[in-house]
Amino acid sequence: MTTAETLRRPVAADALKTVLMHEHVIFLDEEMRRNHPELWDEGHVVAEPVEKLTGLAERGVSTIVDPTVVGPGRDVTRVARVNAHVDINMFVKGLTEGVADTGVRAGIAKCALDESLTPGVERVIRAVARAHLATGAPTVVHTSAPHKTGLVAQDVFRSKGVDPDARDLDHSGDADELDYVRTLIDQGSYMGMVRFGLGLYLPGEKRIANLVRLLDEGLADQLMLSDDASCHSDWLPPRTREQVAPSWHFAYLHQHVLPALRRAGVGEEQITTMFVDNPRRFLTRGRPS
Repeated sequence: MTTAETLRRPVAADALKTVLMHEHVIFLDEEMRRNHPELWDEGHVVAEPVEKLTGLAERGVSTIVDPTVVGPGRDVTRVARVNAHVDINMFVKGLTEGVADTGVRAGIAKCALDESLTPGVERVIRAVARAHLATGAPTVVHTSAPHKTGLVAQDVFRSKGVDPDARDLDHSGDADELDYVRTLIDQGSYMGMVRFGLGLYLPGEKRIANLVRLLDEGLADQLMLSDDASCHSDWLPPRTREQVAPSWHFAYLHQHVLPALRRAGVGEEQITTMFVDNPRRFLTRGRPS
């Protein structure tokens, strides 16, 4: 039986069901927490994600992938406390022995390539490629569509021998550049189409229209959708995110994007492909059956 690693335990591939491939449970500024402990409320930090993820589960989502890296306050122990109260599978990092001393093993390896390939960034990408080759774990890359860095990431991974279907290039839909997305797809990678509610990069309606065009071209097999939202973040003052980006939340995909796709004639089979079949193939590739 093929399984996939989750925060609580390995689960059967079929048990992953509906998957959101790029979400964040908690973003924290550790310097603020340490220097202003009077503002810290651990109970709220755990309770807020429990409430939001419970709502996500009630909409039919069974699994989320949390690609939070070191830096934004990643704490697997805290996320495990959240997961204890939510019937949803969560993926984290640490591919072979687990993250820190938690014993939690990750199902993916992630890196980021934003505006340009600096020597330091290239070193990290090559390290992720080596981790994939050693463990078989699929790779997720934060890319910049306006700068077309998905193409650069593909070149580096190709040079290290990473198979195309082991690569998920996230934020691929952040620019109105369908030829760019088609080129990435032609080279075999999965496209992480996320941030539908974050109009600062590209308005949501334009993202939906572009997605419909790609689906009309028969490209559902390489597309995966997600919000790239966070349950709790102290990076901004309270209610700032709601004011600046009111549509950027976990409910947007189900309340707005999916109904719009159905109105545009997208079939349930294509929706299942993007939310169930593609994530299952990606997250379990290279694992024994």
